Amino acid sequence: MTVKISKKIVGYRVKKADPEATQAQQPAPQADQKPVQMNEYIERPDFLLGTTYKIKPPVAEHAMYITINDILLNEGTDHESRQPYEIFINSKSMEHFQWVIALTRVISAVFRKGGDVTFLVEELRSVYDPNGGYFKKGGVFMPSLVAEIGAVIEKHLKAIGLLESEEMSETTKRILAEKRAEFEASQSSATNDEATSEYPANATVCTKCNTKAVIVLDGCATCLSCGDSKCS
Repeated sequence: MTVKISKKIVGYRVKKADPEATQAQQPAPQADQKPVQMNEYIERPDFLLGTTYKIKPPVAEHAMYITINDILLNEGTDHESRQPYEIFINSKSMEHFQWVIALTRVISAVFRKGGDVTFLVEELRSVYDPNGGYFKKGGVFMPSLVAEIGAVIEKHLKAIGLLESEEMSETTKRILAEKRAEFEASQSSATNDEATSEYPANATVCTKCNTKAVIVLDGCATCLSCGDSKCS
C-alpha cells in the first residue's frame, strides 16, 4: 500500500527487527543429510587413492600390474567410506591386451554403478582356463589368469573393509602346526627338497582356499593353510 507523506520529515529512527518474526522467517533446520552412496552420477574427482598389485602368472610372458583407485565418500563424517572407483591393468605383454582392456572397463563400470560389488570376486574366480590352471608361489592354485585378477580384487576389498578377512585363531594355528609336524615326522622318505617346501610335497589342493596344502592324518583330511577339515 502506498502512503503519501504530506508533512515535512524532521527526524527518523531505524526499527529493530522483531526476534520472533525473524526466527519465524528462517528455514527450519534440516535433518542430517543422508550419506552419499556410490552411484554412476558421481563425477571422478581430481584425486583418488590408488593401490597397485603385481602378479607374475606363468601363463604370461611379463608381469602384470593391477591398479585399483578408490574414492572417499562422506569424508570427515561418521559415514566416511572408501569405495573402489576404477581399475587398470598394465603389462609389457600385448598377448592379452584386448580382453584385459575390455575387462577393466566393465569392472570399472560396475564399481561406479555402486551397490554390492563383492560378487565380482566369485564371478572372476570361477573362470577356468580350458588349457588348465597353474600354481602360484606358495602352492595356491589359480584356475585361470582371470581368476587371479579376481583374487587381487578380493585382496583389495578386504584391505578397504568391504570384505571380511577370515583370520584363524591362535588355537587353530597351533593345532595345524602340531598336525604338520606330526605328518612330516611320519614321512620318513621325504627328500630335502620336500622338507624345504612350504607345504608337504604330496599334499593335495584344498577346495576352499585352492592351496596345495591338504594332508591326510589319522584318516582325516586337513588343510594346513586355511584349517578346513573334513572331520570337523
